[in-house]
Amino acid sequence: MKKILTTPITDEALADLNVGDIVYLTGHLVTCRDVAHRRLIELKQQLPVDVRGGAIFHAGPIVREKDDGSFEMVSIGPTTSMRMEKFERQFIQETGVKMIIGKGGMGEETAAGCLENNAVHAVFPGGCAVVAATKVEAIEAAEWRDLGMPETLWVNRVKEFGPLIISIDTKGNNIFEENKKTFNERKGAILERIHEKVKFIK
Repeated sequence: MKKILTTPITDEALADLNVGDIVYLTGHLVTCRDVAHRRLIELKQQLPVDVRGGAIFHAGPIVREKDDGSFEMVSIGPTTSMRMEKFERQFIQETGVKMIIGKGGMGEETAAGCLENNAVHAVFPGGCAVVAATKVEAIEAAEWRDLGMPETLWVNRVKEFGPLIISIDTKGNNIFEENKKTFNERKGAILERIHEKVKFIK
């Protein structure tokens, strides 16, 4: 059965999610990346969008402004979440955001923030930015436009946005860190086998 989260997201909706689960998002999704994080954490500027119980997307979309002043989402692909690692734990605590979406994994600080505040991080597959745009029903607002198109906080109304792979759950489990440990445990024996095959190469 397809798992759909709807904003505002409750603690109960996230409680039974585990790393590796696939979910979809319906409701509101706000793009929020490097500079917006820096403004909140370092410059102590309040976000102009209330994301409590909501979801943010580490993304720099391409948006078309129409003649009537409304906006159309052309492309919305994820950017690397790890760039926000040094901010994310505090960001979660201060904003009450429940879901962070991006590309690739995040580290120990974000995992701690998710554990402490009942939040999750999810991965949206790279290379699907145009497909993702079809899940945006409307752009309802644009805040901090002085930052330029990629860094603007675009408030999107989405329907079944995904697939989203849970990479950090509310228990603090981190699928990227778990996979890294598994890889490191296996690589020694694998490298030895490879060396036996190619040791004749000088």
